[in-house]
Amino acid sequence: MDRRKKRPGNGILLWMAGLLTAAFAGAGFSQEIRWLRVSQLQSFINEVGAEYEGEWPTYNLNFLSWPAQYGIEQNLLRQKGLWIGARNFYDTRMGDELSVKVIGSGPRNTDERVNMIFEKEIKLIGRNYHPMVSVDDQLATVLDTYDVLDSLDENLPADRMVLVRFNTSIGVSVTKKVLCFTQSDQDDYFIHDYVFKNTGIVDRDGTVHEQTLQDVWFYFVYRFAFAGESYGDASTPEGNWGAFSSAWGESTLNHAFGTDPAGADFNDPSSPLYRMRGFYSYYGPSTDRLNLLYEEDWGGPNDSEDGVMASAKFAGCVTLHADRSPSNPADDAAQPGTTWYIASDGDAVGMSANVSQYKVDYMNIRYEIMSEGHPPQAHDELIGDDYAINLSDAKRQAGGGTSQGQGYGPYTMAPGDSVRIIFAEASSGINREKNREVGWNWLQWWRQTGNPALVMPDGSLTTDHDAYKKAWVFTGRDSVLKVYRSALENYNSGYQIPRAPDPPGRFEVRSGGDRIQLSWDDNAASDPHFGGYVIYRASGTVLSPKSVYEKLFECGAADAVHAFDDTSAVRGFDYYYYILSKDDGTQTGKTLTSSLFWTLTSKPAHLLRQAESFLNQVRVIPNPYDLRSRLYQFGTESQYDRIAFYGLPKFCSLKIFTERGDLIWEKDHDNGAGDELWDSMTRSGQIVVSGIYILYVEVPDDLYADEDNYAWHDMFDEDGNRIYQKNDLLYRKGERVFRKGESISRKFIIIR
Repeated sequence: MDRRKKRPGNGILLWMAGLLTAAFAGAGFSQEIRWLRVSQLQSFINEVGAEYEGEWPTYNLNFLSWPAQYGIEQNLLRQKGLWIGARNFYDTRMGDELSVKVIGSGPRNTDERVNMIFEKEIKLIGRNYHPMVSVDDQLATVLDTYDVLDSLDENLPADRMVLVRFNTSIGVSVTKKVLCFTQSDQDDYFIHDYVFKNTGIVDRDGTVHEQTLQDVWFYFVYRFAFAGESYGDASTPEGNWGAFSSAWGESTLNHAFGTDPAGADFNDPSSPLYRMRGFYSYYGPSTDRLNLLYEEDWGGPNDSEDGVMASAKFAGCVTLHADRSPSNPADDAAQPGTTWYIASDGDAVGMSANVSQYKVDYMNIRYEIMSEGHPPQAHDELIGDDYAINLSDAKRQAGGGTSQGQGYGPYTMAPGDSVRIIFAEASSGINREKNREVGWNWLQWWRQTGNPALVMPDGSLTTDHDAYKKAWVFTGRDSVLKVYRSALENYNSGYQIPRAPDPPGRFEVRSGGDRIQLSWDDNAASDPHFGGYVIYRASGTVLSPKSVYEKLFECGAADAVHAFDDTSAVRGFDYYYYILSKDDGTQTGKTLTSSLFWTLTSKPAHLLRQAESFLNQVRVIPNPYDLRSRLYQFGTESQYDRIAFYGLPKFCSLKIFTERGDLIWEKDHDNGAGDELWDSMTRSGQIVVSGIYILYVEVPDDLYADEDNYAWHDMFDEDGNRIYQKNDLLYRKGERVFRKGESISRKFIIIR
């Protein structure tokens, strides 16, 4: 069954998702996008081949975020480009053969792009629907807005896949698949699977001109920028300790590896680079960090507050497969054939926004970059112990930083031929807890306010706080290489990696008077490797750099439950939760879990007002309820009309009758609070009409045990005092509470 079709408010969610696309269109961006928001690496994917500069309309205009658990502003990438070039191309528009033809999408959006890239299709496909997550009966996950599937495929090898198809004016049609995995060991990368086919389609109308494409290169270029949370919204003081230039990638360093299939590292099984080719990029010290010297700026620490490093992460790509030729689909270890780094700005490398597919001189510049081969030194090796911006070669650094390229080719493609290229985009680094620890230790030494022990990654001690911080930052290099290895092994296995049990299909959080109640479905228990659940909680904020997540509860398969009461919550604080399904550890030797993003709540839960001791405190708010005044009552977050029942006892039954006595709604009030909300809908899901209604509140006869058989914890009041029973009355320090079976009714009016 398509469960999503039965979800209340799904039409509203689709409307909200449409607003995201409209926001791009309103800013001059007319293409569609889809989001991958279910793993630690998150990004939007557009339908025109490459996510370009300024496409995502945030303050710092970057995208591709990691670790997204700490905010979408953990972004890594300023711009990306895809260029396709060939020699001796007959151009039907010009009616002439061009010595070189190059078309492209990105790194900047241009007026000419619409005449080079012809969109056909974009879809978000899922292996299953994301769970239903609610807080206090309201939908409460960002996935309801961003993870709106176009289709469901239960046999999909990944958890999510964006499918993109487009034609190009060079006669090559592109099918692009971006695969995302959520298993806890595989959630730091996307796999990009491209098929380039010579269809001869050269315009938006589908005109076909068949010709053999000579010396074809497929070129991808990345401008990574690692300022992340350190340079965000100018209106927030906590987001501006970093350098503006780093938000543009001016200080980024790049390192390509695996360029020689006969090289020692490539053929050494003990090397972390064994049989891998790709590149990684990372943050280099910035000349604009005026308070910090070169050695002090590694990781981009927050020197004004807590030492947290916004840029202690590495990102890049690893090639998984590249066809040797259209007739030989075996992997070519010599690909990519180009790994030169280039200036991110300037006409000298074809990075200008004034793109033309008819000026041969301009296209020659791009073609030379695409097919340039390998540099004698990687970019970071050439820079050495210097600032990246000090590189004097304008072809490699024109003032705006240096981008890393990957070119695959040359290929000769007859009509109908295709070439397949697959690579993974990934990021990793030290985890947030270690980041906070290392940054704070460094800051105390730097400020000379403390001398905490500085334990290096190898366990040794040092008193050089700069070397200590840098060493921990560079453990991110090893981490990202491990992620590359995971992606490569996943691809080589045919995507047959072990899976964690599915997340609960439903996760509900309900605020209460003395506890916050959590409950969830038991569908994960049917997994043959089911190992139980883990619940985490954040206080005050969520999906933010300031978020701190603490483990709240854990159970195994043998003692698995499907409800938990958080009795440690403190009144006055907001709380956010997520639940993980875990395996038994037998698949890989370690515990695998589902993604936290499946169930992470986006709305806060909190302790409600205490329950009342007397039924005569019950009241209906507002009364009368007037739909025309809805905005001034409970706001507009809910798509339903909400009416509140206040002054309830901790446990009671609620029923609503029409004026003539028809029962239309009922509920057991059991959250221990004095409040309950009603969405003005009947038990069958119908919205009630204008009229007079009756709320009936009753304390059930069998709710409490007698004095000698206390089965209910609520036989103690909020101060821990025993509530005593005599006959059918309950007492607290001699004060009457309420009679068992006692009831009360309240009339209220609804006006529509």
